[in-house]
Amino acid sequence: MAAKITRQPKKIALIGAPSSAAAFLAGAEKAPAALRAAGLVQRLQTAGYEIIDHGDCAVRHFAEDDENRRARNLKEIVTGLNDLKLRAEVAVKSGALVLVLGGDCAQVIGLLTGARRYYKRLSLLWFDRDADLNTPATTPSGRIDGMVVAHIIGRGAPELVRFWGEPPLVREPDVTLFGLERVDAPEQEFLDKSPMRRVSAEVVQAKGAGEAAKSTLTQMHADARQVILHLDTDVIAQEEFPAVNVPGSGGLTFADLRSALIEFVKNPNLLGLDVAQYNPDKDPDGSGAKKLVDLLVEALTARLQAIGDSEPTGTSPSSSGPSSAAPETEDATSPVTQASDASTDENSSSNPPDSDEESSSGMSTQETSA
Repeated sequence: MAAKITRQPKKIALIGAPSSAAAFLAGAEKAPAALRAAGLVQRLQTAGYEIIDHGDCAVRHFAEDDENRRARNLKEIVTGLNDLKLRAEVAVKSGALVLVLGGDCAQVIGLLTGARRYYKRLSLLWFDRDADLNTPATTPSGRIDGMVVAHIIGRGAPELVRFWGEPPLVREPDVTLFGLERVDAPEQEFLDKSPMRRVSAEVVQAKGAGEAAKSTLTQMHADARQVILHLDTDVIAQEEFPAVNVPGSGGLTFADLRSALIEFVKNPNLLGLDVAQYNPDKDPDGSGAKKLVDLLVEALTARLQAIGDSEPTGTSPSSSGPSSAAPETEDATSPVTQASDASTDENSSSNPPDSDEESSSGMSTQETSA
């Protein structure tokens, strides 16, 4: 029988994923420490959250790995994901909102895998300038960060495609690309035939970021499906936030990001989010870390206010939405709780539990105007 998970709206399970193994440059592995040093935990406590700190995974470093030019540093990436997914499993089971501080974009695979341990179907909201749909066959760089979504939907290197024992990790119709602005030719060719929903940066700005986010949540059935949110900070125009590995002009402003993120984070079916690609090496005065902490605290405070003082909701892994439940009995904890160390088993992810298949989402196959 599947376990009941009691959602805890005033708790955040924090995990650091200090990895640049999948990235285009070194430096992102320093992001979790920089965001902690900028006062993230204390600010979230002040906002009213209890923080359960699962600590940081072992550091995984960028490497050229010219011996594997089509999928660089893959072994190190998989080793790091095995560490993260074990912590994510514990965090998801606790019912707290899971916040993963990356790190490179590949870390979301560990978060998704941890969530899939308990949920048969997930929706993925990919808030990113890039589609990240290249594969080892099409990649111009060999960097896994440019291939993460492809691997999540079951296309690419077997070591990642089968990291979750039963691919795909997330079905194509359950993935939404939001803020899209850079797409390689092979990615566009794939998207032209894919049921994957996408909302371009141009559409976001034309409609207004907050309204575009609300519309996107409606169209992806976020009221009836558990959601994982991936935030790549390079979605922000480099004129306002240059401390990323692959900056670009145009795209979304910081104000756009704030408006959309607040709407996404207020969704009560949000299971977890990861923040990726902030590079402290490009932020010598720490101003970028402060902006990100301000952003996260503002969005998460809005979530707390939206949820209010309602009772935690219990969700069965085989169900698609929340149901009313009383909170589990537990000992009182201090405002910051150090979680037990997760196992460092280097084996591949555990097989998914048996549960009833959820119904198809019935999403449109066309690009949305949000």
